[in-house]
Amino acid sequence: MISKAKIKLINSLLQKKFRDETGLFVAEGTKLVIDLSLAFECSILVATSDWLSQHPQFKATEKIEAEADEFNKISNQKSPQGVLAVFEKQIYTWNVQELSQKLSLALDDIQDPGNLGTIIRIADWFGISDIFCSEHSADTFNPKTVQASMGALARVRVHVVNLGGFLNTCQSKMPVYGTFMNGESIYSKTLTQTGIIVMGNEGNGISNEIEKLVSERLLIPNFPAGQATSESLNVSVATALVCGEFRRRI
Repeated sequence: MISKAKIKLINSLLQKKFRDETGLFVAEGTKLVIDLSLAFECSILVATSDWLSQHPQFKATEKIEAEADEFNKISNQKSPQGVLAVFEKQIYTWNVQELSQKLSLALDDIQDPGNLGTIIRIADWFGISDIFCSEHSADTFNPKTVQASMGALARVRVHVVNLGGFLNTCQSKMPVYGTFMNGESIYSKTLTQTGIIVMGNEGNGISNEIEKLVSERLLIPNFPAGQATSESLNVSVATALVCGEFRRRI
């Protein structure tokens, strides 16, 4: 049985304030919980007796057996899967020399947690191990972000930085790409296998401050040329197209 104190703690982690104060975040569902356990320490595991018996080797500081109906008090899902874990967050380090030898993503004020989680998953798919988020981007450990990442958080390091300062530090060491409506077509432009790809805010794109630090302007063209189409692409879809084109050139 789960105590009222634990219910209060778990529910508090729906808010960024308490995730920051405690250094904890929540994940739900068997695959997600198991994937994240490979990279994050599990502080509390709440699961049904069936789940615990099927996963006896799962490591957690504290394991709590709960009835299926108790998950309604702590779950953020419509159909709880009978397992919820509270993990300890990680803060990663980075250095310019290491980054200059690979491809990374930078996100300029991405607001939607679902978009952020999907971008983390896309980065994982395309072998991009570092994402640099501006300070006003959605929270990496928002439950919606964690869920949308589908376990990719175990393999992709997400850093929160002053994006202008970060790019200013990096721009002399590697190309900084950004997507714009007046860039050069990504399908014809020469692309390198190292550098930083900047993706902009859902409504405003790349900010003026960050635009000044972009050395290579990219365009995802619509087809056929000159024909009226949708005004823009969802940022996670655009990220997938850009990353796919970079990797296609290998």
